[in-house]
Amino acid sequence: MAEVIKMPRLSDTMEEGVVAKWIKQKGDKVEEGDILAEIETDKATMEFESFYSGTLLHIGIEEGEAAPVDTLLAIIGEEGEDISSLLDGQSGGASAEKASSEKASSEKPESSEKSEPVEESSSEEGSSEGGEIPEGVEVIKMPRLSDTMEEGTVASWIKKEGDKVEEGDILAEIETDKATMEFESFYSGTLLHIGIQEGETAPVDAVLAIIGPEGTDVSSVVKGGGKAKPAPKKTEEKKKEKAEEPETSQASGSATTPDGGRIFASPLAKKMAEDKGINLADVKGSGENNRIVKKDIENFKPSEKTAQAQPAAAPSQEQKAPAAQTYVPAGEESFEEIKNSQMRKTIAKRLGESKFTAPHYYLTIEVDMANAMANRKQINELPDVKVSFNDIVIKATAMALRKHPRVNSQWTGDTTKIAKHIHMGVAVAVEDGLVVPVLKYADQMSMTQIGGQVKELAGKARNKKLQPQEMEGSTFTVSNLGMFGITEFTSIINQPNSAILSVGAIVEKPVVRNGQIVVGNTMKLTLACDHRTVDGATGAQFLETLKMYLENPVTMLA
Repeated sequence: MAEVIKMPRLSDTMEEGVVAKWIKQKGDKVEEGDILAEIETDKATMEFESFYSGTLLHIGIEEGEAAPVDTLLAIIGEEGEDISSLLDGQSGGASAEKASSEKASSEKPESSEKSEPVEESSSEEGSSEGGEIPEGVEVIKMPRLSDTMEEGTVASWIKKEGDKVEEGDILAEIETDKATMEFESFYSGTLLHIGIQEGETAPVDAVLAIIGPEGTDVSSVVKGGGKAKPAPKKTEEKKKEKAEEPETSQASGSATTPDGGRIFASPLAKKMAEDKGINLADVKGSGENNRIVKKDIENFKPSEKTAQAQPAAAPSQEQKAPAAQTYVPAGEESFEEIKNSQMRKTIAKRLGESKFTAPHYYLTIEVDMANAMANRKQINELPDVKVSFNDIVIKATAMALRKHPRVNSQWTGDTTKIAKHIHMGVAVAVEDGLVVPVLKYADQMSMTQIGGQVKELAGKARNKKLQPQEMEGSTFTVSNLGMFGITEFTSIINQPNSAILSVGAIVEKPVVRNGQIVVGNTMKLTLACDHRTVDGATGAQFLETLKMYLENPVTMLA
């Protein structure tokens, strides 16, 4: 008897999973204990093994797709076993029900009676499912390439329509909310149709492409895709608007020439002329039948005739002082719209949630960096060693967290989780926004080890090669804008952390030492804390310890 396998709950916070990769394919033999697939959770990508033996008869969630826990993942049974009842029944999943309801609703308006059309639609559905997709043709959907991805943008197509495609070839580069990733084909054939053009954004599961034998007619597949072709509708609407526009504007043609002739202008041109105080009779139209359009108003300049008419209209009683000319604003109001990347959307969502749910407060101290500068100079004189001020700050912060574990905590509602380990998140600016790679067990690392790992992770981040596991698990975060000359700033907490440290630039300024004003070098540090977990006194004590380590780096060795 066939066994239904559902999307497992692989972590305590997992609500849905993404099938990163199928190890077994439909029709493969499966033994108990074999790895079926790699499933990406909200924390990591994990191997999922089978608890049954048999043949993989059905795959319910394709690679790259996400589905809630308990959704139909696969069916294993005896080779050739009929599983139609499992697919049509309760185990069929929400997607099948949604698809059938969409088809039924789309066919329903075509008929006038209620009883017969329902039977017709269901029968047509069954036949279309069986014969609509030609043999050998594969429909490729927009994959879910990260756990938070809801839509993707096609950055570029590597293959074009009509190109030959082999299994494993890169089809396109797809921009997710975290990175731009190469998407490879799992099928061989000819690229018959591209459903999402370069630069366009579409939700996960929208039709991305169709691959099959050369010359295969896939027009019925494209039309039946539902989500695949919203563009034609817009095109038809635009054509309809264009067809109606001349009638509207001609019917509402509003002005006349001095000799009583009619002036034709588009509604937009009329509105712009009215706002700018331009007489339509003075404007020469460049549209069809000399119709005045938007660009004619934008490019209009008062003629000499108009300029001469103004002084002629008013009596020249005061010729000694020329009349003040009325200022007429010139130019065009315009905006440039830049499409938000998936990463930018995710940053906005996560930081908004942090700012508006965690009660932030801020503590700032000023640190004398004279000893730190001297010690760094000595360290960097050693061969093959290079330590930055950022490395020193990260090391000192990790050491201070050891003494103040309450700052290294998380708010969960019913409890406060105090981390016994120190995983330091380091904010790195990339082209599309901000990512936070994580240094695991930073308190156990030397400054040179910290520097090497930060450099490696920052390079990966800028090249969009960071893996999800390299950005997970931080317990505290450091953000440094000192290299940009910023002396002091505040940051938004990177949840679920309870605090984030903002590091400013080292500034040369007068300081008082032993009662004397001398030239010193100071740096400002600002700690943003979640007041639910870190009280003011706790945050202040943490900064006091951090200041001690930075002003006397040798104490970090004690």
